[in-house]
Amino acid sequence: MSKWKATHETPEPLEANDIATVIVGTSIWFALFLVQLPFYGWFADHGHTWWIWTCLAGTLLGLFGLWYVRVRNAALRKGAQNAPSGG
Repeated sequence: MSKWKATHETPEPLEANDIATVIVGTSIWFALFLVQLPFYGWFADHGHTWWIWTCLAGTLLGLFGLWYVRVRNAALRKGAQNAPSGG
């Protein structure tokens, strides 16, 4: 038996503009990639090229996340349209 018990119901999750959030994050990763790219030689000399590739990976994962969020939002809208009304 758990010592902690919920005293109230779990609140509904907050809705946010997921697409804008992912676009901002992806843009930051891409900007960091572009800013570091001219200094590739310095990063290579000091063994830090992984910084550049991490920014590129963040950009690519952000693009995947953008696709995922758009598909998810479309599925949620479709589900809401097909749901029977509560009345």
